[in-house]
Amino acid sequence: MTTVLDITADPRRLRGRGARSNAVGRYERETRVLFDDGWNDLGDTDELAPLKTEVLIDSTRTIIARNSSPDISFQQSINPYRGCEHGCIYCFARPTHAYLGFSPGADFESKLFAKPDAARLLAKELSAPNYVPKVLAIGTNTDPYQPLEKKMRIMRGILEVLLEFRHPVGIVTKSALIQRDLDILKPMAELGLVRVALSVTTLDRKLARAMEPRAATPPRRLETIRALKQAGVPAAVMFAPVIPALNDDEMENVLEAAVEAGAETAGYVLLRLPLEIKDLFREWLEANVPDRARHVMSLVRSMRGGKDYDSQWHTRMRGTGPYAEMIARRFHLAAKRMGLNKESRDRELDLSKFRRPTRTGDQLALL
Repeated sequence: MTTVLDITADPRRLRGRGARSNAVGRYERETRVLFDDGWNDLGDTDELAPLKTEVLIDSTRTIIARNSSPDISFQQSINPYRGCEHGCIYCFARPTHAYLGFSPGADFESKLFAKPDAARLLAKELSAPNYVPKVLAIGTNTDPYQPLEKKMRIMRGILEVLLEFRHPVGIVTKSALIQRDLDILKPMAELGLVRVALSVTTLDRKLARAMEPRAATPPRRLETIRALKQAGVPAAVMFAPVIPALNDDEMENVLEAAVEAGAETAGYVLLRLPLEIKDLFREWLEANVPDRARHVMSLVRSMRGGKDYDSQWHTRMRGTGPYAEMIARRFHLAAKRMGLNKESRDRELDLSKFRRPTRTGDQLALL
């Protein structure tokens, strides 16, 4: 039997990352453990280089993913990237990296998969005669505006196709980079084709830096809401995830700051800890807020039927029990007081403008 020493899991290499470890995915046959046997096999480990981001090409043949979950508001989505360099420790997409043979830990935020053919594939799928337009969701898994997008511009290519086809889209991000694409988002908004939600988890820059190490700072996210509003793009704020005894006391302040910046709607999602995330999150708590770690997890379990997580539809986003009911009550009272989430048909995205433009290579219609 061969023992594998996984030096990527050394905390000294994970500075600036969210995860504190890099345990192998749940489908792998071998387990790698960082263990110091005293022989100094790795030389001077104090000089270990920080973990670098590696970009791999995803050779997918389709780009639109379908969803049938009854508690999710969209039926189809696009993910330009797999994995996310933002490194948010709570990200519920982390376990998906195990399907690719990688760790939901440090691998998730350092071994990224990009889909450079996304725009071409999207145009092909939208051009299919049997395609029925439904609002596309982008950013519901990993962030389409993570740092890699600045170089690869995959999301921008997707938006160009959506504007050409007059196809509606809802975007969720925590990145200020979306401001780069206001020249596309503005005409889409004028046609009723786009809505954007900014995820603002905390106003505490120190907490944000620890929880979401490579994401935009809270002030930059609020500034982005303001920029979207000024461009005429409907902007929402997502207070997500709500973490008891860590950021839940900031709910009203976050909503108030977002309204001041121009947000018109708001939502929230309770912390979700499926599969490997529960262990990664516990590690993070012990390292960053050891005095509150046990209390946080106790409250989490009180909202999940005594477990770390309950995947039941309709309750997985909100939780159950007195503490979850209190959070829901606080949110709805705050939203009502601030004039958020008013019913308005004017804000529904327009499916009627969808068209299939003539593209290079299309055959001329017979007369």
